[in-house]
Amino acid sequence: MSSKSEAAAMRELRQRRRQAAREKWCQRFKKWSWFAVLAEAFLLALWPPGATIALLLGVVFTLLRFRTDKEFKYRHFPFDVPVCLFILISGASVLGSPDRGFSFYNWYNLVGVYALTYFLVGQQVREVKQFKQLLMALGTSALVVILYGFYQYIFGIDISAMKWVDGDAFPELRKRVFSTWENPNILAGYLDIVICLAFGLFVKADSKPKRIVLGTFILAAAACLAMTYARGALLVIVAIFILYGMVKDWRVLAACVVVGGVLLLADPVLYERLASVFTKVDTSSEMRLAFWESSIAMIQDHPFLGIGWGAYWMVYPEYDFYLQGADIRIVHAHNLYLNYAVEIGIPGAIAFLWYLFGTMIMALRQKFQPPAPEPLEETPFDYNEEAAADVELQKVAESVKQETAEPVIPFWQDFAGWLDYRLLAGLSLGVGLAILSVALNGFTDDLLFNIPSSMFLWMLAALAATVAAVNAGDEDISEEE
Repeated sequence: MSSKSEAAAMRELRQRRRQAAREKWCQRFKKWSWFAVLAEAFLLALWPPGATIALLLGVVFTLLRFRTDKEFKYRHFPFDVPVCLFILISGASVLGSPDRGFSFYNWYNLVGVYALTYFLVGQQVREVKQFKQLLMALGTSALVVILYGFYQYIFGIDISAMKWVDGDAFPELRKRVFSTWENPNILAGYLDIVICLAFGLFVKADSKPKRIVLGTFILAAAACLAMTYARGALLVIVAIFILYGMVKDWRVLAACVVVGGVLLLADPVLYERLASVFTKVDTSSEMRLAFWESSIAMIQDHPFLGIGWGAYWMVYPEYDFYLQGADIRIVHAHNLYLNYAVEIGIPGAIAFLWYLFGTMIMALRQKFQPPAPEPLEETPFDYNEEAAADVELQKVAESVKQETAEPVIPFWQDFAGWLDYRLLAGLSLGVGLAILSVALNGFTDDLLFNIPSSMFLWMLAALAATVAAVNAGDEDISEEE
């Protein structure tokens, strides 16, 4: 063999080795980045710093995957424009802050985490099996949160010194669970989201075992929600179920009445707590009204760039109409819409609401159809009308037999097996209702001030976008029918 042919063979061998190494690293980055997504989803409610670490690792591996895998292309979503506007305008609000260094630090830490979560989940979730794995991670984490909430309620936590309730207005209220979250109101907002997700899957479930598992989970989450005694979150989830029952299925409305009645009869303190919304005003309600009045004044004075990201606690003393110099730090407006308008201005708030409500409407309006059956292959040479009729009758008979038969399938296997279009339909409905719960809770509280809650919302928004992309046929789906 000549030296030239030997050199060519060596070059080809090295090229093959490099290609094999490249493919190996592509698979590694794909696996590691997906594990990071699952880790973030699982740890978000249990250990937020761990979720942030998983997020950063996932972003790094995703960027490396983009660099090494030529088939892995960046995807654009319908609401990328308002997302970018929100990021840019909220960053510009730093210029109006009384402490630009503090606001900039908060902006790139918090908004950066939200944007990276949206990027990571949106780019990584591309197959139906990934939706299943992600929902399993979120569901397992939520189950731990709920069980820990039951543990707190059973063994007792005296919250009288935690300033979460007006002791004069509610002297009998001594227990408000908060589980792994900062306080009962944030836990209640999280449970609203979880209940909506499970309810969407429950509605689209195609078997009894699925409905049993999801229904039991919803009841446990509702009981834990009642243990928070968070009036706003309780009324929000009731309003969502009533609205859905009136529009879609009256049985949901009846179930809501039954479950709500049982909870109120079992716990008179819960009834008193909810009735106080319509019968009397405690200090928490008075303070919210005062905060809203101060927030409106801030918006009037800083309508375009706001007071600066995260600067509410610094500016509020200048607009203090209620506390009058009391040694209490007020960190947000207790209203989602006012808080964004105060800190990043009206244009920034509009960009965020465009993204929030646009995603919600997109998720609720998605239509999912079962895959069409494949047509029979026919040729003009072997077609026989009587034979074709016999084949059709045989198929109908087999179909009826399959529908009436009750194959023995293990409970866990039946729950794990979902038809693709039903899973996506349930997820889309659940995400849409979950975002609606955030929007309704936003009238009386700003749950997004809590970092894990915001990360969770941005993760759900990315899931809604990926579901829409898959439903539109942008990705290959392996049907399981």
